[in-house]
Parts: sequence; structure tokens; C-alpha cells
Amino acid sequence: MNLIVLIYAAMAGLAAGSFLNVVIYRLPLGRSVVRPRSSCPGCGRPIPWNENIPVAGYLFLKGRCRKCGMRISPRYPAVELAGMALAVVAVRRFGFGVDALFAYAFLMALLAITFIDWEHRIIPDQISLPFILLGIAWSVLSPRITLQSSALGAFAGGGGLWLTGAVYRLIRKTEGMGGGDVKLMAMIGAFLGINLVLPVIIIASFFGSLYGLYLVRKGGRGKTAVAFGSFLAPAAAVCVLFGPRILDWYFGRF
Repeated sequence: MNLIVLIYAAMAGLAAGSFLNVVIYRLPLGRSVVRPRSSCPGCGRPIPWNENIPVAGYLFLKGRCRKCGMRISPRYPAVELAGMALAVVAVRRFGFGVDALFAYAFLMALLAITFIDWEHRIIPDQISLPFILLGIAWSVLSPRITLQSSALGAFAGGGGLWLTGAVYRLIRKTEGMGGGDVKLMAMIGAFLGINLVLPVIIIASFFGSLYGLYLVRKGGRGKTAVAFGSFLAPAAAVCVLFGPRILDWYFGRF
């Protein structure tokens, strides 16, 4: 892979990560992600361009607002660096072209969902619903998966999770699966295809269960809520990058 291409991908990824921070902060609050310009949530001071440079701005300000001294969350440079890393990984994995662009958009959407669901316990429809269509569009433009596999993945992913939640509700008399998780899984199925729906659910369930046990040991109750979308999204990221290897390993065991 040409080093110049990777450098451009990294720079674009940093910029995309900066915008994603706006999405993560504003979307759960019902605010526009376009206007107004970024400002300090403490004092409302607009952030000038030289303080808004990805990562560098955070380091320059030493993690605090220049006017009021409010601490800036380290999540901001972390998301920007993640955006850069995912851009490079997407280009290396899918090559410089349409596939890398679709894969990167999917990975960034998953990153946003991970943080939003973890903090607010919601998965915005503004992300999941359009990305269901985007995943199906990818299957039309790319030979990576077929349109049939994408459509079946969306149906099986969303429908399977909805059915699981319905059975849980019937047995336990309480909600066990949110509608946001169902739509997220439909989005994941549309991008990954029918073959990778089950691996995503297995990986997410495994690590989600470990976290649930950790909460119980820390004094939580058996019904302590777990932001399942924050486990589904990283599991989907693993599968979009390493899905074929996972399937080859799995079927090679039998």
C-alpha cells in the first residue's frame, strides 16, 4: 500500500473523528450537528479554529478550556485518533476505493453508537436507519456480498434480536431488548450479510455477559441494565474487518 495514500487516509480520518465528536455530543441532545459552531459547554465560548485542530488542539489547551478552565474530556482526542486509525485500517483492508469508503462510514457509525449507547442508553434512529439502506447499497455496488445476503442479514439481524427480546419479555415480564438494539442489528446485518449475523451476536453476548457479571460482583442486581449496543457495535467492527477469517476458523474446526 502506497504510504502517501495511508497518510492522506490518516489525515482525513482525524478530521472525520473531530466531526464524530460533534455527533456523539449533540445527537443525543436533539441538537443540530451542523450549527452552531463548536463552543465550550461550560462558558459557551466559541472555539477558534486553531484550538479545534484534531488532537493538537487538546494538547495545546492541556485538556482545559482557555477561558473558564473546564476540563475537556479525553474522549475527544481518543475519538479523533480512533477515526484516524480506522481510516488507515479500512484502506489497508479494502484497498483505496468504494469498499474502503463504505467500510469506513460503517466503522465510524459503530464508533458513534458505542459511545452514545454507553453514556445515554440510546441508539439514535438518525444513524441506524439510514445505514440500513447504506449497507444494502454497498451490496449493490460491491461484489463483496450479494444483495440477497445483505437483505437477509438485515431481516435476520433485526428480526432475530426482536424475537429474542419478545421471548425474554414473555418469560421475565420485563423489557430485555430495546428497539434501538433491534434497528442496530438490522443495520449490522445489512452491512455484513447473513453469514456474519450470528458471530456478531455471539461475540457481543459473550463480552456483554462478562460485563454483566462484573456489575453483579460490584453490587449490581441481576436485572442491572447493560448497554448492549455498546457491545454489538465493536463486535460488528471486528467482523467487518476479520469476518472471513472468523468464518474460516469456525468452519475449519468441524
